[in-house]
Amino acid sequence: MKAALPALMLATTAHAWEFTPGLPCRLTHETAEVAVELTHDPTQPLYSITLTRPAPWVPAPVFSMDFEGGAALGIATDRHQLNGDGTALTVTDRGFGNVLRGLAFNETAIATLGDQRVAIPLQGAAEPVEQFRRCEARAGV
Repeated sequence: MKAALPALMLATTAHAWEFTPGLPCRLTHETAEVAVELTHDPTQPLYSITLTRPAPWVPAPVFSMDFEGGAALGIATDRHQLNGDGTALTVTDRGFGNVLRGLAFNETAIATLGDQRVAIPLQGAAEPVEQFRRCEARAGV
């Protein structure tokens, strides 16, 4: 039983925020409820955020993210897209300053589409977000 306990703890723990350099640069995080992936292609420039859930998102006209904590803010858009099976929601834009500030300086992000809400813990996000911000400098290396 003692040997099974560490494996069980790992299976229920959220994965850490992780930065991966490249074209595009990636910032990822995963919980039991949602996988988060941000990309940035500095040659475009273009940013994206994709939130993938096990169950499909129910379509709604507005997607929003509220960042709760030390630098609370909220953003909303009607330019989100769902993939074919509805499990992945993606927003793309040429700037993500508010999203990156929200991720780096708060405790929780609440993603909302219609009456669906997913909480995303932001503990440990600040340093990988800073690496993601510097993506442009790293991409030219």
